[in-house]
Amino acid sequence: MTAASKEFRTAALIGKVASPDVAAALAGSAALLAARGVNVLIESESAMPGTPGTPASYEAIAATADVAIVIGGDGTMLNAARRLSETRVPLVGINLGRLGFMTDIARDAMPAAIDDLLTGKFTVEHRHLLQGEVIRGGNCIHEAVAFNEIVASKGDIGRMIELEVKVDGEFLYVLRADGMIVATPTGSTAYALSANGPILHPAVAGVALVPLCPHALSYRPITISDRSVVELTLLEPHDGAAHFDGQSRVATHAGDTVRIACSPHSVTLLHPPGYSYFAMLREKLHWSATPRH
Repeated sequence: MTAASKEFRTAALIGKVASPDVAAALAGSAALLAARGVNVLIESESAMPGTPGTPASYEAIAATADVAIVIGGDGTMLNAARRLSETRVPLVGINLGRLGFMTDIARDAMPAAIDDLLTGKFTVEHRHLLQGEVIRGGNCIHEAVAFNEIVASKGDIGRMIELEVKVDGEFLYVLRADGMIVATPTGSTAYALSANGPILHPAVAGVALVPLCPHALSYRPITISDRSVVELTLLEPHDGAAHFDGQSRVATHAGDTVRIACSPHSVTLLHPPGYSYFAMLREKLHWSATPRH
């Protein structure tokens, strides 16, 4: 992570206003930004009558915003990151969700965080994404990006599936399991963590392959280069599904291959002064925060 300084003339606000807390925080943030002379855009589905700012589509935000402030939980941040993944618009996260691994600013710290942002007091971090394709009969039938993970799973069926796993064209094994999670360092603290996957620091240039409820305990998580291409081929007679960040899903059939590689695009996150990845882990995972002297 590096410190940076930039003048933000236009800021976009994104949040799910179905939550009264998010709606109130969004209105408060809009007022703070407007009072400081910043042009405020409100993502169209987040716009509310009476809130300072101009409703704007994601396309308009991508074209004109200098920064996007995401208010809510990690799911809201995931959606915004995926929608803005092909742009250079940096993201700031205000946490009103449960965990907040990516939305790292507490609601009560929001006014100070906005002031720090506008005066250039923040650090910049780049996180990579995954690009996934579902290949059927040699043709791509679905493609999507993922910030956390891409999962090849058993879908709606109640039994295990079999996946042929290849890395850079080399056969690794046939996995009998509920599925396979392919996670970025960002996603290593999400679904992959619940499946006993490793935690990868965001600076690690790697991708985690995490078997989901494998039939044999010898199938262990493995971390590979983020330059590798992973292919997960569903074997007969099974059907399944491919999931992208849990927000996009496509049914898969025997013979389909989920091909996964690092995306050429990345997500830029802006953190407040004093941000520490390890301090975040201690807080979110309830590790002992007080060292013994």
